[in-house]
Amino acid sequence: MTDRKTRIEQLHAAAKERILLLDGSWGVMFQKMGLSEDDFRNEHFNTETYPGQMKGNNDILCLTRPDRVSYLHDAYFEAGADITETNTFSATTIAMDDYDLTLQDVIDINFEGAKLARASADAWTEKEPHKPRFAAGSIGPLNKMLSMSSDVNNPGAREVVFDQVYQAYREQIKALNEGGVHMYLVETITDTLNCKAAIKAMMDLETEGMDKLPLWISGTITDRSGRTLSGQTVEAFWNSVRHAKPFAIGFNCALGAELMRPHISSLSRISDTLVAAFPNAGLPNEMGEYDEEPHETSNKLSGWAHDGMVNIVGGCCGTTPAHVKALAKSIEGIKPREVVPSKNTMRLAGLEPFELAN
Repeated sequence: MTDRKTRIEQLHAAAKERILLLDGSWGVMFQKMGLSEDDFRNEHFNTETYPGQMKGNNDILCLTRPDRVSYLHDAYFEAGADITETNTFSATTIAMDDYDLTLQDVIDINFEGAKLARASADAWTEKEPHKPRFAAGSIGPLNKMLSMSSDVNNPGAREVVFDQVYQAYREQIKALNEGGVHMYLVETITDTLNCKAAIKAMMDLETEGMDKLPLWISGTITDRSGRTLSGQTVEAFWNSVRHAKPFAIGFNCALGAELMRPHISSLSRISDTLVAAFPNAGLPNEMGEYDEEPHETSNKLSGWAHDGMVNIVGGCCGTTPAHVKALAKSIEGIKPREVVPSKNTMRLAGLEPFELAN
């Protein structure tokens, strides 16, 4: 088994050679499996200690049905993905408080989720050594925000403070690292301040001796306004997180490829690192389902690739292994976007960006 340091070197080398491919949706695939309440509980979560409904809390499947989680990792790698995410999108103490999970439960989900993703990546790398595979620790948004009030009548109201968000992310990041992931993916960011808490937790843990891993930051433009939910423009968002020197920056979720394109184009123009995107399979229909077919998604994203806009692509809500397979074929042989160093200027951000030239 290749050690993590060597695999990370392979990640950087692969990113220079080709456009990397992330996996697709997890939630829609679990739904298609028709899992029951018993699948989500198993022997881990009895009704006496955990009285609420567990079905739908997909992250706990890392503990209760690890076979289903491993199946999806393998399905996406077989479809052509280079990178798979851990099944830990909501695995923080803050998000899991809705299910009355303990801190140890949350740590276990992240640790086991990382192990499952890493095992699949290692197995596929051994099977196809010419194409190393990678496990990304999924760190999703919280259900509570630092930048926005929880009460429309009180602009100062907050359900959490920075230290609580920092601690929740710190616990998740530490467990993912110890479980063996090759990189972090802080994704579906709606609140940049929450993201900055995750970044600080990561940096502090590294200062304390934890292995340093590549960081991929992926925000979310929530609608046609071209802003994140906390109000920032694309460039302001980048200015807010560029100090972390991420391995990749990008956007995912909320929008399909057609509506996301101008925002990825903007990032491609201003950022001095890899640009990544994994949009939804179009917009949801009246039933909340996604109708965009694999060839439609892949045609749109391959257009971005041909135009030199991206270094990493993949799928978010509604995408399946079939979408990833079509995408793998459509981007094959296309050169990745060339990363250009940025100008040596001071860049600041509130809701809008500010750049001070020398």
